[in-house]
Amino acid sequence: MTDGAVTQPARVLVAADKFKGSLTAVEVAERVKAGLQRVVPGLAVDTLPVADGGDGTVAAAVAAGFQRREVQVTGPLGQSVTAAYALRDDTAVVEMAEASGLQHLPEGVFAPLTATTYGSGELLLAALDAGARTIVFGVGGSATTDGGAGMLAALGARFLDAGGAPVPPGGAGLRELDTADLTGLDPRLKEVELVLASDVDNPLTGPKGAPAVYGPQKGATPDDVATLDAALAHYASVLGPSQADLPGAGAAGGIGYGALVALGASFRPGIEVMLDVLGFAPALARATLVITGEGSLDEQTLHGKAPAGVASAARAAGKEVIAVCGRLALPPEALGRAGIRRAYALTELEKDPARSMAEAGPLLERVAEGIARDFLT
Repeated sequence: MTDGAVTQPARVLVAADKFKGSLTAVEVAERVKAGLQRVVPGLAVDTLPVADGGDGTVAAAVAAGFQRREVQVTGPLGQSVTAAYALRDDTAVVEMAEASGLQHLPEGVFAPLTATTYGSGELLLAALDAGARTIVFGVGGSATTDGGAGMLAALGARFLDAGGAPVPPGGAGLRELDTADLTGLDPRLKEVELVLASDVDNPLTGPKGAPAVYGPQKGATPDDVATLDAALAHYASVLGPSQADLPGAGAAGGIGYGALVALGASFRPGIEVMLDVLGFAPALARATLVITGEGSLDEQTLHGKAPAGVASAARAAGKEVIAVCGRLALPPEALGRAGIRRAYALTELEKDPARSMAEAGPLLERVAEGIARDFLT
């Protein structure tokens, strides 16, 4: 007896995000496919790893057929790091975390006041040099709270103190800002479509702003948060205070603000942009069942995360959606409102969270076997 009726021949689309700390989005898709086909040999399974603009966005684009390009850029602490972007024809997918993300900080080391987005600007320059005419700029997972000033400096802007000297890198240095000169910005920026892709719609400053909400994750103390909030408010007063409250301005330590105010970027929810770029619509049209998911299905999932975006699009197309996750913290009614028929969590098989993460791959295959038995036999 099946849990849900799917008319044969079945074709499953696996469009899931990463299980952070355990499996990449590509590995999630591979494990789910393996488990499904173990129960239903020969089952048609399309895999489309997805991301919402944060870390893993470039990997998802590469899995969808984009070419991976690596460049040396400036890391958040000023060190040289290797960063990648993805390119297909004249469309580039640039992930700011590749250059300015928390993964580039040594274990236990934070630099909330001084970390810079300069390398993100260098990554955008590399995409321009490669001939990109459309750039999807995924922002999230940043180590920085500099309002995108470092990024803009790499692209040719100048931020000067009252004495005419460049202000120090990082958000705290913006307290000394007297003049912002954007005339040197790379002229090619006016000829490209720059899409700011984020699952964050916070303003730049204030109680819901970048320093207050995300600063503590980057090592900011309460005093640091106050310093950064004041510095970014001053920065915005020089550059353009009206844009500081735009949705997405507070994304990735305010890099969203820099892109919106100085680069003419348009803001779109990250998962919407990525589904377009990855070719989700034609894959969805072929599917009879969609499996999505991420490491933790919780309240945050419902606010623009990848599974919610996949489920919304699938529901609009009349397709049934199942979710997989490491940990489930949503009741069935919340899942139903999001368009998800049922969710399967690894913790149902392994109660110990540490063990569940360590054995996520094999556990996910077992979960997929259960989905196949419930929905495909």
